Amino acid sequence: MIEIENLHVAVAGKKILDGLTLKVEDGQVAAIMGPNGSGKSTLSYVVAGRADYEVLDGSIRLDGVDILEKSPAERAAMGLFLVFQYPLEIPGVATMTFLKAALNAQRKARGEAELPTIEFMKQVRAAAAKLNISQDMLKRPVNVGFSGGEKKRMEILQMALLEPRFSILDEMDSGLDIDALKTCAEGVNALRGDGRSFLVITHYQRLLNFIPPDVVHVMSRGKIVKSGGPELALALEASGYAEYAEGAAA
Repeated sequence: MIEIENLHVAVAGKKILDGLTLKVEDGQVAAIMGPNGSGKSTLSYVVAGRADYEVLDGSIRLDGVDILEKSPAERAAMGLFLVFQYPLEIPGVATMTFLKAALNAQRKARGEAELPTIEFMKQVRAAAAKLNISQDMLKRPVNVGFSGGEKKRMEILQMALLEPRFSILDEMDSGLDIDALKTCAEGVNALRGDGRSFLVITHYQRLLNFIPPDVVHVMSRGKIVKSGGPELALALEASGYAEYAEGAAA
């Protein structure tokens, strides 16, 4: 699925990722935990293709294809998706227009025909109902006036429609109450399967109670320093990150 080897990344001249190596298998849910400043969000942005992050060395391969020279749109068409920690508002852009444009752009990039409007509407309404997204929300500009929980549910709706091969959930639990977290997690779990993988970035065990991981990695100082099963997350919840926090990246 995705293989990251010896990745070194700098932002504004400061080294953030320092030889990070990570592999997420087909159908696997991998969690990354670690102290503030360890480079977790930087990793998500680099994989997604954010332009102002300088890759100094290393490679990122999705299904065997090196994606570092590809644009964010090309990576998305290959099946990459990022759930942002703080989703942006896009005033003046209707949510339904945005969703249809995103879906059809990816279909076109893969050589598929555009989805007919009736079928598109059917898919959106079915997915929205599962996420408690009202028709009123769908009529608004993208994320404008939404609560934190509503923004996250809208991100999961996008993921449900695009059906990506590899999704990164960057601190998806930030700002969510327990009901919104449960709804979003159910949306993620509904997509789990042999053809899709997830990288869940979080500080807390709470999210992993709802999205159980297959493997847990600890990240510190810009690299993976420890890996284990789900029990590792429980140990971190009990003992904290003190032994990993010294010299964290950013």
